[in-house]
Order: sequence, then C-alpha cells, then structure tokens
Amino acid sequence: MRKPWWKIVAVVFLVYTFTAGFLIKVPYTGNLFESIRNLFFHVPMWFGQIILLGTSLVYSILYLRRQDLKYDIYALEFAKTGIIYGSLGLVTGAIWATYTWGAPWSNDPKQIAVAIALLIYLAYFVLRNSVTDIDKKARISSVYNIFAYFIYLPLIMILPRLVQSLHPGGLEGAKGGGNPALSGEDLDPVMRMVFWPAVIGWTLLGVWITTLKIRLNLLRDKNLINA
Repeated sequence: MRKPWWKIVAVVFLVYTFTAGFLIKVPYTGNLFESIRNLFFHVPMWFGQIILLGTSLVYSILYLRRQDLKYDIYALEFAKTGIIYGSLGLVTGAIWATYTWGAPWSNDPKQIAVAIALLIYLAYFVLRNSVTDIDKKARISSVYNIFAYFIYLPLIMILPRLVQSLHPGGLEGAKGGGNPALSGEDLDPVMRMVFWPAVIGWTLLGVWITTLKIRLNLLRDKNLINA
C-alpha cells in the first residue's frame, strides 16, 4: 500500500466527484430536486464505512489467530476511520432529510438503526480504554469487534428493510417516497458514472487516512520501546 498509484486514484476520483457531482444534469425524482446530488456524498460514506469496518474485522481475526499486536493497531485505526465515516454519513443524511422529509430526524427505522450501530462501535473504544493490560485489551476488543460487526450489518442493511421506512428498500421507500435506490430507474446512467467513482474515491481516502494513522501509531510504539 506504500505505492502512490492508489492515492492518485483517490484524489482524481474525488476531484471528479466534486466537479461532476455539482455540474452534471440530474433527474428530478419526487421532491428531491437538486438535493439528489447528495447521493454522491452521503451514500458513498456508508459504502466506505462498511469496507473500513470490514477491514477492521479482518485484522481483529488476524490478531486472535497470530497474537501480533500490530494487527490490533490496524483493527483499531480502521474502526476509528469507519466511525468517522459513519458520523459524516449520519450528518449528510440529516441535511438531506431536512430538505426532503421536512426534518433532520424523523425517527425513521434506518436512522435509529444507524444511531444504535454507531453507539455499539463507540462502546468498542470505551472498552479498550477501560483495560490497561495491552494483551488483554487486544484480545477482548478483538472479540468485541467481531461481534459488533455482525450486529452492525443486520442493523443497517436488513432490519430497516423489514419495516416501513422512508429510505429506499423499505416498505414505504419502495413506493417512491424515499431517496433514490441504486438500481432500476432511480439512478440513471449519468449519475452512475459519478456515483461509483465517488464510492471508490471516498473509500480510498478512508484507507489513506487510516494508513497514515497506523504509521504514526507504529512509530510512537517504536519510540516508546527504544526510550
């Protein structure tokens, strides 16, 4: 990951997202109007969060298998960036909801599920800070991280689709009252040309931020050992 090509891709795709995302002609769907452009920012944040937290999960499993503390550091930093993305997704969603649903918070099942999911991951950080022994902290938090991820996915992707929701995919959203979905006629080909590069760009940016934080952590630990 130290080769620069993927960082260049991240910058190019994000510049493209911000430029084309505000300049392309978008379809007016329902009461979304120009706010539909938030699709290039709000939804990719959640894609990025799922990937980042999934990567954190992989490193937690690797730590439990190999007992190498560097994997615990990787898991922690990917989880931190994933939560930042989740928080940004919640904020951009609230802004979008203000213009489309009339209020930033409408107790929509998906909004509630996302808030619960973020709290579960915030508890992960509280748990880590409550344990002083390094090895014990790594083991307990790795186990918690695994369970948290498999609670998180049903909360944001399965349960909201089983009840009435203003979001796409829910019972109410399927009737056309919610935001555009990612298939069918809701997302036209022009928007797809911006949306998928946005997903890749935001995700690579999250990985970039995380790798910088990991390197800082490893350097700090190395300095402490040599001190």
